[in-house]
Amino acid sequence: MDTGVIIAIVVGALILLALLWLLGRAGRNRRHETRRVEAREIRREAEVGRAQADKTRAEAEAQAAEAKRQDALARERAASAEEQHAEARERHIEAAKKDPDADPDEAAAEFDARHSAATTTGGTGTTGATTGDDDDQSVEHYERTADSDVERERRFERNDEGEVVRDDEYEQPRTNR
Repeated sequence: MDTGVIIAIVVGALILLALLWLLGRAGRNRRHETRRVEAREIRREAEVGRAQADKTRAEAEAQAAEAKRQDALARERAASAEEQHAEARERHIEAAKKDPDADPDEAAAEFDARHSAATTTGGTGTTGATTGDDDDQSVEHYERTADSDVERERRFERNDEGEVVRDDEYEQPRTNR
């Protein structure tokens, strides 16, 4: 073979190798750019998700703070109501002490009875009690509810096996006071 042909083959092979190397590099650059675009999209979606999570967390913290504030306000109102109740009770007892026809102990008991009935009016009051015998495990249940039109009272009793042995329900129209 002629030297010129060998040199041409070697140069052609080198050119072919350089061309393949350049094509491989261009393909790799395209794949890398595609991955960069995908990574940017994933980062953007993650940023949006983080922002939504931060917003949700802030809303939850605001709701928790409002709930704590409402709870503190409710406790404060309940304490105030209890103070007013105690003051009113003391005033009733004081009035009974001054009244020659009234007994302070009876006035206190009557006030307490009216107060306990007043706390169940307008809502639901439920009590459960076991009967006096140590062997008897029957339970008596009392429930009183009231809405704008009617007052309901229900009493039922269960024996020691849990069966209902008595069930009485009373209903009467509510009077405007």
